[in-house]
Amino acid sequence: MRLIIEIAIDHVLQATRLPDKFSSFFRMCITLNNKHFKLQIRYINPVYICTARIIKDQEFNSKNITMKQLILISVFFTFFVLSGKTTGIEKKNREMQAKNNMEIQSGMEELPDIVAENAKIEKVGSGYSFTEGPAVNAAGIVYFTDQPNDRIYRWDEKEGISLWLEGTERSNGMFFDPNDRLVACADEHNRIILFESREERKVLFEDFEGSHLNGPNDLWIAPDGGIYFTDPYYHRNYWQEGHTESQDTRGVYYLSPEKEKTRVVSDYVQPNGLVGTPDGKTLYVADINDRKIWKYDIEADGTLSNKTFFAPKGSDGMTIDERGNVYLTMMGKVWVYSPEGELIHEIEVPESPSNLCFGGKEKKTLFITARTSVYTLAMNVKGVD
Repeated sequence: MRLIIEIAIDHVLQATRLPDKFSSFFRMCITLNNKHFKLQIRYINPVYICTARIIKDQEFNSKNITMKQLILISVFFTFFVLSGKTTGIEKKNREMQAKNNMEIQSGMEELPDIVAENAKIEKVGSGYSFTEGPAVNAAGIVYFTDQPNDRIYRWDEKEGISLWLEGTERSNGMFFDPNDRLVACADEHNRIILFESREERKVLFEDFEGSHLNGPNDLWIAPDGGIYFTDPYYHRNYWQEGHTESQDTRGVYYLSPEKEKTRVVSDYVQPNGLVGTPDGKTLYVADINDRKIWKYDIEADGTLSNKTFFAPKGSDGMTIDERGNVYLTMMGKVWVYSPEGELIHEIEVPESPSNLCFGGKEKKTLFITARTSVYTLAMNVKGVD
């Protein structure tokens, strides 16, 4: 059970001496588990964009604290923090805020050790037109596309990169299904296809309500084989003259294991990257043009519920690690968010990244497609896709 008491104070100008254009709030979080409470107070404002712990992991016996006492404690500590801004504690608070701000800016030293020690970004292939769609099979081999050249390549951590297929129906985002077969968003004919082999393919999803799709972009396959994919609209020069956007929305679709088609999202500006958790209970979807990541609960029938804001970023591609951290590609970097939606790491890439996944036998190599090249980075965490 989790109990949270929040005390919000907007524009606490007199007490905090902040300029009118800023607002502040204090949050007291009391987490209840079977044995004790952990009490923390966090001060947040737009100036410092940091979190200052006033009390760290102070434990209280849950049997001896009543709800009334909890409320009194919350009021007391809120008053304590506010009064500290107008007393001799003010200087100490400012120093604490500045220190925390520097810790956030420096990043890696205070963040989870997700990147292997002394690891550096390595370019493992180059000379492509535009790389996309990395997907890893059960053996840890990564397949990726060079969409403008209509090719799929494979990367093996021992053997390197080799051409797997030429003539892919302009495959873009890809994913391996529970049977370890490659599924792709192929927008030459605006459909989802399954590669039975290099010679054989099968159409899984081609139109919706009598009209062709806009141009499937990225997909994720749930543990039960259900397929979620985004269908934005990016006009392609290889489409026939007169080709138009036929769907009335740029949405997200779901193809159930029973092959039933459903549009599960219809309120985005431009959906793009998406990824789900390995338990099949949560889906993250990027609205790239609105610069937002949304989080959904996946219901038993595959529909989505409980739409929740997750992160203030769009993303071209997404992946997830064993800790539940979500990796985004946007604005020249890989951005890593914790399951709680907190930015915990930034990875600089020589070229602007488009997509990523974990590869290698142990799934501990972050494989990044980035414009004309592909890159790897050794990690301390494993991928789950």
